[in-house]
Amino acid sequence: MSNLLREHAEQQFAEELHVLAETDQRPRPPNWHLSPWAAATYLLGGTLPNGFAITPKYIGSRRLIEIAIATLATDRALLLLGVPGTAKTWVSEHLAAAISGDSTALVQGTAGTGEEAIRYGWNYARLLADGPSLAALVPSPIMRAMRDGSIARVEELTRIPSDVQDSLITILSEKTLPIPELDTEVQATKGFNVIATANDRDRGVNELSSALKRRFNTVVLPTPETLEEEVGIVQQRVAALGRALELPAEAPALEEIRRLVTIFRELRAGTTLDGKAKLKSPSGSLSVAEAISVLNNGLALAAHFGDGRLQAADMAAGLVGAVVKDPVQDIIVWREYLETIIKERDGWKDLYRACRELP
Repeated sequence: MSNLLREHAEQQFAEELHVLAETDQRPRPPNWHLSPWAAATYLLGGTLPNGFAITPKYIGSRRLIEIAIATLATDRALLLLGVPGTAKTWVSEHLAAAISGDSTALVQGTAGTGEEAIRYGWNYARLLADGPSLAALVPSPIMRAMRDGSIARVEELTRIPSDVQDSLITILSEKTLPIPELDTEVQATKGFNVIATANDRDRGVNELSSALKRRFNTVVLPTPETLEEEVGIVQQRVAALGRALELPAEAPALEEIRRLVTIFRELRAGTTLDGKAKLKSPSGSLSVAEAISVLNNGLALAAHFGDGRLQAADMAAGLVGAVVKDPVQDIIVWREYLETIIKERDGWKDLYRACRELP
């Protein structure tokens, strides 16, 4: 097992990518490691003609993934849009791994992201010693992807200040990156494209300009449609992370996962699953990613401070923290849900007591 805490997609699933590349006989766009069909199979899973099983990386609409991959085969960039926890980053990473064999050309968007993260920067020691030169230039991940003909990723595009966002416009429309200090430019090699992710739910987002929006084809990733679909996603990711973290605990019982996902879905929707009771919703997103985090935290507690089996008390600690983000408003929402819904459900008394006992 690798000593890395988190492997890149192309490292973790190297065998699957290799087998797909070896057996893939369909036409590939220039510089693509896999054909669009094989890339979709890598993301969605399936069994190859030789009997080799590809594990699904994304559980959801096949058509959305096909549209995303088809977009990247054109000159249009791809924008994955959705609320937090809809696997935008996960899909982005795996698309880059399948198409380019490298998911590391990454710009992480924050309020402090500067233009040099998208265009280029300078090695100031060399700049002062020798003046502007190619040797003094520090290429951004996007510049490297343009040179290599690979996929670049921009995470949380709406977190980046608007004036910095717009430095993408020339890159996306002209497929060139001017370097006026050297009176030259970098032209994109075939195979280059950009995958950006964004959500409009969080506070502090910066609206994309109309000019930038027109350079993207937008694919909206929805939240899981059904309880069973969301349970399946959480179960798969918790098992994978548990192996990577080498947690000495049993995999959580399906019923524990179902209880947690039910709580998250009801509080997100503002109604119980049967539609009989209206609920207040907390300020947080209660995403699939947060459900996975709650369960992994519970498994760590069970492994190191319990008997290795996930109990209600192990899960309760992370559950309350996930729901109560605002200590004033969310605590009211949570206490009301705890007393009117969890307390009254058959078989949930252990979870109710565990939540009540928390300080």
